[in-house]
Amino acid sequence: MNGNPLIDVQGVRKGFAGRPVLTELTFAVGRGEIVGFIGPNGSGKTTTVRLLNGVLAPDAGHIAVGGFDPGRDGDRVRRMSGILTESAGLYGSMTGRENLRFFAELYGVDEPGRVDELLAAFGLADAADWKVAAYSTGMRKRLGLAKAVLHRPEVLFLDEPTNGLDPEGIRMVLGYIRSLNEQEGTTVLICSHLLQQLELVCHRYLFLLGGQVVEQGTLAELEARHFPAVTLEVETDLALTDGRYRGVPARQVRPGRIAFTLPGREDVPGFLRILAQDAAVYSAVPVRRDLETLYFKIMGGEVGE
Repeated sequence: MNGNPLIDVQGVRKGFAGRPVLTELTFAVGRGEIVGFIGPNGSGKTTTVRLLNGVLAPDAGHIAVGGFDPGRDGDRVRRMSGILTESAGLYGSMTGRENLRFFAELYGVDEPGRVDELLAAFGLADAADWKVAAYSTGMRKRLGLAKAVLHRPEVLFLDEPTNGLDPEGIRMVLGYIRSLNEQEGTTVLICSHLLQQLELVCHRYLFLLGGQVVEQGTLAELEARHFPAVTLEVETDLALTDGRYRGVPARQVRPGRIAFTLPGREDVPGFLRILAQDAAVYSAVPVRRDLETLYFKIMGGEVGE
């Protein structure tokens, strides 16, 4: 993260009925970042989103969104932010179009065609005049996201944005989040337990455990810290006679492909130069750890909602 953060959370504590949920929450999100907020069930992800939007007040600590305190300047924060929660805050007795028109008026959106644009973008044009009570879970989720971006907010707080969506709906929503970030610079904080989906859109990740952020970084930074050794898969005609090559652990993946385990990334160029002296080298690809592998390494336990 570079420059002044758009979201700044310092030493925040929050509990309910004497039970602490957030114990010492500190993190920052820069302008234009898409950040994944990850943690097990009950770790405080949803509570954090409600604090950021001014729905809840912290027991201690400091929160700023765009320089404003959500507790004191809640209206300003809500004008510059969009939020998607499990309920989505939609009216079942109104149609999809009526819901968006209602919130457009509430937000002061003066863009003719904005409602129809979003209905089309989220695949709801044909169902625009259905009562929302008749919508499927996935349709309500997509309409909720359309509502969240209706007023072109600077920052989006998304709590499980793809829950209940079919594969096409997931593709549509993730694609929209990416394009919104790339074209308008929208900052996005996503809470989700669907790690493979987060990996498709996020620049950086925050890991929440015990009411505080215990690790953070890009995928590359996290991998370098938690898996410093590099597995390099090489297409080569080297004849591997045992489990090592010049002292380096090696494993035959398939004929013509060998996996070598090196102490660190800095060892790769020198190793390939030596290997090329002994055998033909056709390609070399480092094996990357995915977000789920990193999650279990960092957190242990179960990926939670």
